[in-house]
Amino acid sequence: MKKRKNPWMKNRGKGIVMIKILLLFFTTAQILFAGVSASVDTQSVEEGELVTYSLHITGESVKRPEITTICQSDVLSTSSQTNMQIINGAVSKNYTLSYKFAPQKNCKIESFEVEIDGKKERTKEIEISVKAPSQTKDANFMLLLQSDKKELYIGEAFELTLLFKQKNGSDAIDSKFTPPSMDGFWVREESKPQKYQEDGYTVTKVVYTLLPQRVGVQKIGRAKIQIASRDTKIDGWGGWIPTIKWKNHFSNELDLSVKPLPAGVSLVGDFTITISLDKAEVNANEAVDATVIVSGNGNLEDIKSFKPHIPNVAVFDEKIAIEGKKLSQKLTFVAEHDFTIPPFKLTYFDINTKEIKTITTNEIAIKVKNQKPKEELTIKKGEELQEETLTPTSKERSDPVTLFFVFFAGLVVGAALMMLKKLPQLKKAKKSSIKEPKELLAKLMAYKEDAEVKRLIEALEKNIYTNDKAEIDKKVLKEVLKRYKID
Repeated sequence: MKKRKNPWMKNRGKGIVMIKILLLFFTTAQILFAGVSASVDTQSVEEGELVTYSLHITGESVKRPEITTICQSDVLSTSSQTNMQIINGAVSKNYTLSYKFAPQKNCKIESFEVEIDGKKERTKEIEISVKAPSQTKDANFMLLLQSDKKELYIGEAFELTLLFKQKNGSDAIDSKFTPPSMDGFWVREESKPQKYQEDGYTVTKVVYTLLPQRVGVQKIGRAKIQIASRDTKIDGWGGWIPTIKWKNHFSNELDLSVKPLPAGVSLVGDFTITISLDKAEVNANEAVDATVIVSGNGNLEDIKSFKPHIPNVAVFDEKIAIEGKKLSQKLTFVAEHDFTIPPFKLTYFDINTKEIKTITTNEIAIKVKNQKPKEELTIKKGEELQEETLTPTSKERSDPVTLFFVFFAGLVVGAALMMLKKLPQLKKAKKSSIKEPKELLAKLMAYKEDAEVKRLIEALEKNIYTNDKAEIDKKVLKEVLKRYKID
């Protein structure tokens, strides 16, 4: 009897063959379908708006590209998504890589290289058109830049006004403000925001005081504010869900023409200068405090210290202080004899008359009471004394022994007298160094470049002119006096 074959075993063999064929087909299909394409959500945007650039990649093994800039703009955020697809029975993996960026001008997105299943594929280039931001008069949100001057000189102060208008009743959940770019300008002051109502809008006003630092046409860039408002989108099930949508709003730009100042002039504006004293009559080594004040509209920041050089007078200057349109500097004078404070001058280019002007204060005479008498030259007296002592009589000239003793005695007496003369001076110097700090301060000023001397000067100034008391290192003081031969 002939044995019959099992039909199940026969079909099983065919099934295994079919599975192998399908696996080969799927593998081949994946290789055939492998590739990359690029797209953007829009090719025309306003400056500052976001563009989403997407890479659509099909393949089994993908080496993702490193993309940090697109169209010379930084990538602001990235995202990725992976899907499985079956097309005509073929299974494939799809990757979507998305990059958000904000192009600043017309540009071309370059071709990127992506490695897929061991092969390198490239995307096509995409043109992006960037338009200047538009702003309608009745928009819900508006930004405006205004300047009180269009032409000005370098260093001339002017006011830049920023206005943000929000229509009453418009929805705004959140906001992010970016001030205008002010390259080439120095910001002296920024006012606090002021709010008021105007023509159905809530207006926020900020005023900047600026000074141009470069000659030529200088640009003030656009200010930007991002407004978050409520929105909705469709979810994966076809339903509407609430979300937040951000939108950029831009101001206008401003071009200002900046002209150079006449040669030899660094100040521009309209100024006045005055000086005030706490007293004009003092005792010897008593301080005279003076304050120089410059008022007006201009580049006060470019004014240098008014500290003058006055022979035999110690002058101390404090740091210049500027508050609004007023500059002040305090000066202190210390002397043993009468002196005169010279006039202080200020030369500038007057923006009203377009002329170079020089303004000045009057000189001021300071009376010093209890002046110390000027010491006579002791060397001359010693020489005269020696000459008198050593003048022999006609009889002594003829006696060599007498002449020798007279000569020797004269030397001893002269040396003793010189030592007696110097001893009070040394004591006086030592006394003045410790017990008369103003006199010591005046003597140390000539060596203030020395770090140790500078610390001693700072300590003396605190002790003399402030309520603070600083300890003076007597050892260091002694070394400094010896080093510079200060008596």
